[in-house]
Amino acid sequence: MDHEPFFKRGPSPRVRLAFFGLLSLSMLVSDAYFSHLNLLRQGVGLVLHPLQQIANSPLALSRRAGDFFVTQHKLASENETLRETALTHSQKLQASAALEAENSHLRRLLATRERYGIRSVAVEVMSAGRDPFSRKIVVDKGLDQKIEAGQAAVDDHGLVGQVTHVQVLSSEVTLITDKGQAVPVEVLRNGLRAIAFGHGQDNMLELAFMPINMDIQMGDQLVTSGIDGVYPRGIPVAVVGQIERSGGLSFAKIICEPNAGIDRYRNLLIVSVAPPNEAKPSEKKKIGVKK
Repeated sequence: MDHEPFFKRGPSPRVRLAFFGLLSLSMLVSDAYFSHLNLLRQGVGLVLHPLQQIANSPLALSRRAGDFFVTQHKLASENETLRETALTHSQKLQASAALEAENSHLRRLLATRERYGIRSVAVEVMSAGRDPFSRKIVVDKGLDQKIEAGQAAVDDHGLVGQVTHVQVLSSEVTLITDKGQAVPVEVLRNGLRAIAFGHGQDNMLELAFMPINMDIQMGDQLVTSGIDGVYPRGIPVAVVGQIERSGGLSFAKIICEPNAGIDRYRNLLIVSVAPPNEAKPSEKKKIGVKK
């Protein structure tokens, strides 16, 4: 059984429908021709904007997360590529620097050959000697290049050592710092002659049996004297670096530092002493007796 409400409030639904329908049509016509609702539309859009942002936030977060991981992976890959490229370039630069240093050293060796004006053979150091208690190196030339035992080995700074053993394709060079090696030298400043002996493992030389009153000073340059007929005269050998004179001893202790790169360079010259007053065949024919 249907009951009617106690109070009847407002117009009937049909009237309401007709009213709001006419109101909507009037607003549509007014907005279409006069744009009276733009301000209202902007206000509603401003109020609804936060709600739109909240509604779109899950999708935006998922896109940002995807972009983040893709970017991280891309950056890691690019960093790895750049690291490999930098390493490759670094190796090339190091190789280029090594080649440049070697070429510079070879040019100085050629200048050394021209300065001495004697027969020489360019060699390359293959390895150090097998005996840890001796100072020896092995070079890549031997009897095939007419290298003989006793010849001197030099670099662009001075005397390195002496050839002590020769094979067909290699030779052994004993360094001047070897304990059993002796080099006749003279002081470039005053021509004083002495014998320089190797110290062994410390890459130094010592002038033995020098009286304490001999004219030797710090910084004196020692060169080969050439009196032994083995080393060409005038090759730089060492520089005096330490002098100890004691009143209780008859001889001074004089320590010298070699000029040459004893254990630095890979390329050397093997030189020999030209016989004195050696004349070329063409020059011998010109020699005659005046009447």
